[in-house]
Amino acid sequence: MQTSTKRKSFDKHQESLYNQGLMHASVESHIMTENPPSSDYSPSKDASKFRNAQSLANQMQFCTLESSLPTANHSVQNSPSSLSISPRSGSPMSQLDWHSDYVHGSPVSALCVTEDQNDLQSKLRQIENEMLGSELDTVEQLKNTYPAHLPLDPEKWRQLMGIPSGGLKQHLIACAKAIAENDLIAVEWLIPELKHMVSVSGEPIQRLGAYLLEGLIAKLSASGSSIYKALKCKEPASADLLSYMHILYEVCPYFKFGYLSANGAISEAIKDENTVHIIDFLIAQGSQWVTLIQALAERPGGPPHVRITGIDDPFNAYARGGGLHIVGQRLSRLANSCGVPFEFHAVPISGCDLELEHLDVRPNEALAVNFAMQLHHISDESVSTRNHRDRILRMIKSLSPKVVTLVEQEMNTNTALFFPRFLQTLEYYTAVFESIDVTLPRENKDRMSVEQHCLARDIVNVIACEGAERVERHELFGKWKYRLTMAGFQPYPLSPLVNATIRTLLHSYSQYYQLEEQDGVLYLGWMNKPLVVSSAWR
Repeated sequence: MQTSTKRKSFDKHQESLYNQGLMHASVESHIMTENPPSSDYSPSKDASKFRNAQSLANQMQFCTLESSLPTANHSVQNSPSSLSISPRSGSPMSQLDWHSDYVHGSPVSALCVTEDQNDLQSKLRQIENEMLGSELDTVEQLKNTYPAHLPLDPEKWRQLMGIPSGGLKQHLIACAKAIAENDLIAVEWLIPELKHMVSVSGEPIQRLGAYLLEGLIAKLSASGSSIYKALKCKEPASADLLSYMHILYEVCPYFKFGYLSANGAISEAIKDENTVHIIDFLIAQGSQWVTLIQALAERPGGPPHVRITGIDDPFNAYARGGGLHIVGQRLSRLANSCGVPFEFHAVPISGCDLELEHLDVRPNEALAVNFAMQLHHISDESVSTRNHRDRILRMIKSLSPKVVTLVEQEMNTNTALFFPRFLQTLEYYTAVFESIDVTLPRENKDRMSVEQHCLARDIVNVIACEGAERVERHELFGKWKYRLTMAGFQPYPLSPLVNATIRTLLHSYSQYYQLEEQDGVLYLGWMNKPLVVSSAWR
């Protein structure tokens, strides 16, 4: 009888805290100060079949797209500023610590815009001026390399390749297919056509097309080393980067969705435990745990003793302005103010290097393990013979955790070949860019900065990189389910309380966001396109 009363009291309080969390999901005031790392890595060469194009790779810079002027057929268009693709393990989409943290490497090093530019045209003109250079015309280099081509009559080419006039999406697909088939004649015609069609300030497909085109040109160069060495545009100041990430967190519910769903599953699993150990595979700034610590402080019967193990790549010291001890100090101060007994255990290594002895698991601890937008960065059997992705899951299972939470983007960019991978990226990010369009006006310069600095790097990495250099290796939930099941895990359905809280959150954004539950697994989507999946296991 006492247990039932206790449970009802906890559930009622937990519901109140979750509802309050909707008003205070952005917790950067507790724990945010960071500086972005520089993007100075040069990945290994990307094996490619485009042998004829390799002679161009050492000559061309990645900033090859020209900004077009207004014509009779096209509005003012602008290709994106140059992108900095770093092979470090991570991406801004998963590095926001969902709303504000910078983790695992540098985001897109797009063109920095000076603060005194208040006019959109000035911003776009600066992008154009920074990008143009006498040596940057890739199309002319292609023409000089392959002079004996048929006349490039646009209408004849459209008819030959079956591309509708003015269809940007069809042109992008045709260009990717031509690169996949080593059809350099088609590529020679399509690239200059595409550069007149993309725009960093246009429709969602035009903005996305600008970054897809950057990726296609990077792929065409066929040399990862020369691609990365050519990316010379400046990174944004740390304060600007922090601002861009915070904006993305606020205008899209994807990150709040991940926090709420994972923390809800963990809260349910440890509700009766006195000693709790949380292992976070992407601790970043530790922001996810602020609301959980606050909730545990109000638990009926008193809070448990909480120990958090934070795993993080040492490179993220740049993002924090120091090592993992900074995260431990911030969370310790918060826990002390809430009256929660607390310990922090720092593990400053990448997930691929993690071994059992690093985790310091103790007897009589209720163990919870969190994989939030991180497991897809750990290499699998297609990259490493050790298959760290499955190795880590088996290792965690051997510890008998109370719960394991998994939040991942719903797309397949792991083992797919270049062309189907391009199609997946086009479809997925079309939905993402459309969702941003609902919240931020197209002429908003912050929106352009958010897309350039926080999304484009992922896009180019998926398209242009192969082997170990491609760190964005997402899998569909069906594959994650197979891996977890093979490791010995069973599904742990998410609480209906969490589902209701997330639905309320989505309604505050747009009617086009959708939440679907299937067998205890939550799918967050945009207009019938699943984008993020959250699940729990034990």
